[in-house]
Amino acid sequence: AEPLIHYTDTTLRDAHQSLLATRMRTIDMLKVADRYARQHPQTFSLEVWGGATFDVALRFLHEDPWARLTRLRTAVPNILLQMLIRGANGVGYKAYPDNLTEKFVATASEKGVDLFRIFDSLNWMKGMEGCINFVRRQTPGLAEGSICYTGDILDTSRPKYNLAYYLTLARQLEEAGAHILCIKDMAGLLKPYAAAELIPALRETVKIPIHLHTHDTSSLQAATYLKAVEAGVNVIDVALGGLSGLTSQPNFNSVVEMLRHSPRHREFDQVSLNQFSDYFEALREQYYPFESGLLAGTAEVYEHEIPGGQYSNLRPQAAALGLLDKFEEVKQRFHDANELLGDIPKVTPSSKVVGDLSLFMVSNNLTPQDVLEKGPTLNFPESVRELLRGDIGQPEGGWPEAMQHAVLRDEKPFTERPGEHLAPIDFEKEWAEFEKAHPYAQFTDLLSSLLYPKVFADYWEFRKSYGDASRIATSVFFFGLKEGEETIIEIAKGKSIIIRLQSIGPVNAEGMRTMFFTLNGQTRNLEVRDQSVEVKTVHNAKADRANPKQVAAPLQGLLSKVLVEAGQQVAKNAPLFVIEAMKMETTITAPADLTVGSVTLGEGTRVLADDLVLTVA
Repeated sequence: AEPLIHYTDTTLRDAHQSLLATRMRTIDMLKVADRYARQHPQTFSLEVWGGATFDVALRFLHEDPWARLTRLRTAVPNILLQMLIRGANGVGYKAYPDNLTEKFVATASEKGVDLFRIFDSLNWMKGMEGCINFVRRQTPGLAEGSICYTGDILDTSRPKYNLAYYLTLARQLEEAGAHILCIKDMAGLLKPYAAAELIPALRETVKIPIHLHTHDTSSLQAATYLKAVEAGVNVIDVALGGLSGLTSQPNFNSVVEMLRHSPRHREFDQVSLNQFSDYFEALREQYYPFESGLLAGTAEVYEHEIPGGQYSNLRPQAAALGLLDKFEEVKQRFHDANELLGDIPKVTPSSKVVGDLSLFMVSNNLTPQDVLEKGPTLNFPESVRELLRGDIGQPEGGWPEAMQHAVLRDEKPFTERPGEHLAPIDFEKEWAEFEKAHPYAQFTDLLSSLLYPKVFADYWEFRKSYGDASRIATSVFFFGLKEGEETIIEIAKGKSIIIRLQSIGPVNAEGMRTMFFTLNGQTRNLEVRDQSVEVKTVHNAKADRANPKQVAAPLQGLLSKVLVEAGQQVAKNAPLFVIEAMKMETTITAPADLTVGSVTLGEGTRVLADDLVLTVA
């Protein structure tokens, strides 16, 4: 191994994904990025993109993720910029045509990505080989092939994920052309003595450098890093102190001190690191609504195995379904759902499916036995159907047949690589149509739309209505101004506007309020709908579960699609309607051949579990 240890700083990507539900905004990163680059050029890489940051930037922050990448590249010209890419799944939750992934990789490289951390959520080589080739063929960058670590190589009672399993994958990744090997310990399950055995064995098996990634959910992972460094690992992932620990990565500042005066210590200005840590610690207060709720390290992670990057997102998902008071049960069902699916590696998108299934089980009060016995009569989340159908890939040993039959019923799964079933995209044709519908759009907008059609459409409408909200200060973006407060918004380089909220008028009969404010000292007013008044709670009719002629919503959410109409004849297992909650879609299908009697609720209706949606004639 190279004498001195290398560090990847995850603060701008995985750290806030894991602690703050991926909500950190570009404006807060850019305030310190250039200074960090000048003061710590010896950093191996900054992880800044990919994973959930792409989706969340569009969906919740109303930001262009490509703009974030290019602005960070400008601010940090001297350190490798790293992204996380889900192999054939790109930065999405499903398979895409191969030429879309290839075009995405090439464009990401042009915009600033140097190092692509490539993984498959099931450790399926077919899901990574194409992406590794795209990086090697289309970019000057580095392809880092990843092994998702799960289980415990020292636990002989769980032989599925033993040392031989990981060594085989490492050889395959090196043969596929990976420049670097990553051990992606997404839930923080790699214990110190397991690392002491795994790293030397890998070094004997492959010649490429080894990069170790983990999460500190158990508070144990600094010890794991110590053993890994002693065993010869080349690079480790850390986060600046203010955004480290718990479901994030181990503390960068502290790990540097841990190795000081040791043979592999790499020098960093600790005073400077602490200053950056202080910045993010203070900034974190503005993101308090998105905290994961985990206040201390927990050994529970070795039982439920929830990935660090998912923990802070699973809580709001549970809250959206009205299950926050049952979050402990959700964690237990996460373990049960994983067992039902055959004990798989859990990282996006596979971890999202395990999470969706656990929420579905809690929402419907189902035990694992209920799932298998009642499977043919249940309407599983669409993500669970897609997983067991083979849309994401294939796990070691295949899918459990009983679970696959319970979910898919008579639908035949496939075992080939999902992208092989998808027609390539005609980019020239797509761009011509896209440009007509989206004036002033860039080609990167087309890529975003192809990856996330609905999410991008909503983002584009927001952008047309409100402009570039990424320039607004974070406190104002999330919480608004109070009377008497002002904010400065830089709308272009060297050009700013000053907005001061003077007062808010009383609500009128239409629920509108007049807001009085100054814009660069000139008084203006604007009528705004007050969403907090005249809220009417609509109680929909409940279905009688004992009546087979009444079809109900199985969980709380938005009735996003009604696919049938009154009088329509529907075949068994044909889709009836779709419920959407956060990032989870559930398609409700016909339990038998039937004729629709009446449709009680329309698209766009908020529903609770057991609300009557339609009747059977």
